[in-house]
Amino acid sequence: MTGANNSHQVNFGPPRNFGTVFKSKLKETFFPDDPFRQIKKEPFGRRSIKTIQYFVPIFEWLPKYNFGLFKYDLLAGSTIASLAIPQGISYANLAQLPPIIGLYSSFVPPLIYAIFGSSKNLAVGTVAACSLLIAETIGGVVSPEENQELYISLVYTATLFAGLLQFILGFLRLGILVDFLSHSTITGFMGGTALLIILQQMKGMLGMKHFTHKTGFVDVVRAIFHYRDEWTWQVLLIGLAFLVFLIITRYVKKKNPKLFWVSAIGPILVVIVGCIISYFFAEKLGLATVGNLRKGINALSIQRLNFDPALLSAPLKAGAITGMIALVEGIAIGRSFGIAKNEQVDGNKEMVAYGLMNILGSFTSCYLTTGPFSKTAVNVNSGCKSPMSNVVQSVCMLFVLLFLAPLFRYTPQVALSAIIISAMLGLIDYENAYHLFKTDKFDFLICMSAFFGVSFISMDMGLMISVGLALVRALLYIARPATCKLGNIPNTNLYRDMEQYPIAHGTPGILTLQLGSPIYFANADYMKERIMRWIREERDYINGDVEYVLLEMGGVSVIDITGVESLLELRRSLVSQGIKMKLINPRLEVMEKLVISKCIDTIGRENVFLSVDDAIVACRYSLESSKQDEESF
Repeated sequence: MTGANNSHQVNFGPPRNFGTVFKSKLKETFFPDDPFRQIKKEPFGRRSIKTIQYFVPIFEWLPKYNFGLFKYDLLAGSTIASLAIPQGISYANLAQLPPIIGLYSSFVPPLIYAIFGSSKNLAVGTVAACSLLIAETIGGVVSPEENQELYISLVYTATLFAGLLQFILGFLRLGILVDFLSHSTITGFMGGTALLIILQQMKGMLGMKHFTHKTGFVDVVRAIFHYRDEWTWQVLLIGLAFLVFLIITRYVKKKNPKLFWVSAIGPILVVIVGCIISYFFAEKLGLATVGNLRKGINALSIQRLNFDPALLSAPLKAGAITGMIALVEGIAIGRSFGIAKNEQVDGNKEMVAYGLMNILGSFTSCYLTTGPFSKTAVNVNSGCKSPMSNVVQSVCMLFVLLFLAPLFRYTPQVALSAIIISAMLGLIDYENAYHLFKTDKFDFLICMSAFFGVSFISMDMGLMISVGLALVRALLYIARPATCKLGNIPNTNLYRDMEQYPIAHGTPGILTLQLGSPIYFANADYMKERIMRWIREERDYINGDVEYVLLEMGGVSVIDITGVESLLELRRSLVSQGIKMKLINPRLEVMEKLVISKCIDTIGRENVFLSVDDAIVACRYSLESSKQDEESF
């Protein structure tokens, strides 16, 4: 009888109590990175200091800071400040805000991030996609031309809501929600947004005075040709010259990363040259400029926040969508550059930092900020060593606001359009879209749904369609989980998927199936029906009977009561056909549920095995014993 015994014993120990299970689930859901593991054994005083350093990272890196590091951060901060000036004016123009608000948004938020941010590489600033989305959402309720004060107040309110959402997600450690914006969705959304932004910049590139307030591809193209009488070839020529120059600087940086500064100073050079041209030839050439930029510090905007119930839906919607997009973009960029330097970026701390800088930004005349790719890349290439580079950027912007802001009043709109177009060309990721097409057609569909949805419907609808398709895919994975038939690889005790390893062979009379998903209400019936179909297919294949069905459950992480009942129904169906069911390697939580529900007593503890090999040995022994009994009879 030794052949029928398990070579190892299955653990049927008593189930854990509710408190232990709840604590374990809570920890895995909200603290999967175990953030306080390094301070558990520290004395109380040291633990308190470490806790403060964890929640306020500046207290961790600032005491170790020195002048040797500051030299690098001074260069990096000055460089990204030179990029922040044209970008701030350009993206504020895109959001239909006064240019000074764009400059101011690179003054206060970087200071907040330097205190609470966990990335040494991220450079804080405004981004084009969120700027356009704010203009589209808020502009649909209040016209920025007809009622600019109310429009600005609603933008500040949207920034507050975005910051509150980001802070709450980070404080409650709900970073998992950000994962619903997949890589494919973001790729398509950014590409579609970039296309719309490029088309919208045709107003500045062509010197047009009238344009549409809508953002759809068809509406923008129609407006471009409807007002073709306003096209000015001199403005277009200047804009193309600026654009070609900026593209060349980006090409130089791409070919020789050490010359990153060429691309970094390109936009500010365009602004300076544009100001000179505009100062002398604005009227002759018909150049529109950004207009008056007063110097000094903006007044607090906390009193300008608007919570009028009749208007509240627009800033709520704009805040929620842009807040999530800003989180995904900023965290992804921070992590990608962190990985390159083997540095860890804490997503939840980043959410808290983004939330605080946007909440305080909404109180201090700033609109939504995050970590733009272009500024962060320049920051890294400039040799930044810590978040101090953001402090340097902030100080530089303060100097500009106090003394130099009026000089930029001559900045021509065509220069800003060229700067924006050159930045947007890098966001249309053809190579990544092609890679998605080659590797995963459904991911490509998700990407394209975002791209065309944003381009031809609206930015929020394009995003919702893409996220909806991604959720449909996830639900399909849940409702139709994979199962496979296992076979033995010759001369080993390994059992693997027979479709993946054709050399693997099954055992006559024994069907071994691997279940690769949790079993619960959404897929329990399908799982039962799929196993019965495996049995029918096995009978047709071997032209014989199946006497044992072995279910390898190592991939079944959880099972609910519907899954337990489905397992019992499956056993009853098999018994009615003279087939015995065995379970292999149920995981802890599954075993606990089977024990508590007394399902394990119905199945029989002798029918639960630790490994496929143990189960096969036991089944073979039973088959041979039955055969011998029949022969002797």
